[in-house]
Amino acid sequence: MAVHPIEERYGTAEMRAVWSEKNRFSCIVAAEVALAKAEAKAGMIPANDAIIIEKAAKNANLERAKAIEFEINHDMMAIVKAISEVCGDSGRWVHYGATSNDILDTATGLQLAQTLDLLDTKLRKLLSILLRRASETKNLVCIGRTHGQHGVPTTFGLRFAIWASEIGRHIERLEQMRPRVVVGQMTGAVGTQAALGPKGIEVQETMMEYLGIVPVDVSNQVIARDRYAEYFMFCANVATTLDKIGIEIRSLQRTEIGEVEEAFGSKQVGSSTMPHKRNPIKSEQVCGLARIIRSSVEPALGNNTLWDERDLTNSSCERVLFPEASILTDHCLRLMANVLEGLVINKPAIRRNLSFLHGINMAESVMIELTRKGMSRQDAHERVRVASMKALSEGKPLADVLGDDPEVARFCPRDSLVALLNPDSYIGTSVQQVERVISKLNPLAV
Repeated sequence: MAVHPIEERYGTAEMRAVWSEKNRFSCIVAAEVALAKAEAKAGMIPANDAIIIEKAAKNANLERAKAIEFEINHDMMAIVKAISEVCGDSGRWVHYGATSNDILDTATGLQLAQTLDLLDTKLRKLLSILLRRASETKNLVCIGRTHGQHGVPTTFGLRFAIWASEIGRHIERLEQMRPRVVVGQMTGAVGTQAALGPKGIEVQETMMEYLGIVPVDVSNQVIARDRYAEYFMFCANVATTLDKIGIEIRSLQRTEIGEVEEAFGSKQVGSSTMPHKRNPIKSEQVCGLARIIRSSVEPALGNNTLWDERDLTNSSCERVLFPEASILTDHCLRLMANVLEGLVINKPAIRRNLSFLHGINMAESVMIELTRKGMSRQDAHERVRVASMKALSEGKPLADVLGDDPEVARFCPRDSLVALLNPDSYIGTSVQQVERVISKLNPLAV
């Protein structure tokens, strides 16, 4: 029976595997093997013993380690004993010169490397979908909204391009933070490397080279948690972008707006009591889970404020934070990619909404033209504002109200007003902006 939804309901199999007990154990064993090999290379332990440890450690058993932990109540030492048991006499060198967090934090670095690879792939896939949808809709004019009210026109392509640009920045952030987050250490009980002697720095660098991750420059008993806090803030940032997209889709799928709709299966059920319902449940799920992902930031920041050379308050917290935030972020990326891939765009509804105010939302266009023709910008703003309020209150087209104003007519005759109030002619450089974004970000997409 699943206790947490990430065990069954949320998450991909590949990301759950990264944060599974089995993979955690494998990463710890890999760190111990790399340590032995590095110490052998530095002449600190016999080379033959390191070879035996590398070969035999593959037979170390997670269940045996858990049985030992039940007896001694120390998870890391239990794994050390489980590895040592399968290495015969060479087991005496397992964990030599190390403290628990040298291995545990280094194992976390390996898991984060795997995690970032998965997130990177999904971000690039999502970017590819957004760029394609931006290209498809770059000329699709729709109403722009500010404060939830109709503004001047925009295009669906511009919306997709804005989201794509944000995802592109997340890809850049991921690559920039990778060397700060995917790190390991071998610094000993309080960070001095005293147990390793004068070759401590050499051993640490060689060990991390074997593992393919970056060694810390300096640490105490644990890797400074500002690194991990950056990772959790990254997850929260990605989740918030997905939240933003989800909110827009949900808003545009409202019955009275109806401009987009999540794909709906032929046998899908929208409500247990209202048979007609077609709800944006995937976007809602993303928006809901984004709250959980963002909630990881505060405890992650708190984990950096440990006592002296370290205490244990970060440990229990991180056992929850890492798998939860990683699995949910990965899940939301996959879910939103599916939503955007299948998103239905309702062009008739878009056109209906575009003309909903009978040109009143195009007031800016008239104001700009009046100013260009010679009227004071402030006078033009006030004259068009008054006309717009009258058109709204009386339910008249703006062209009719403005056409009755002799001062407006002096600068813009009625036929010019009709052209100025055409939303299709007032999208500025939006198409060029979309094309520029596509050209810039295509190399990052899958």
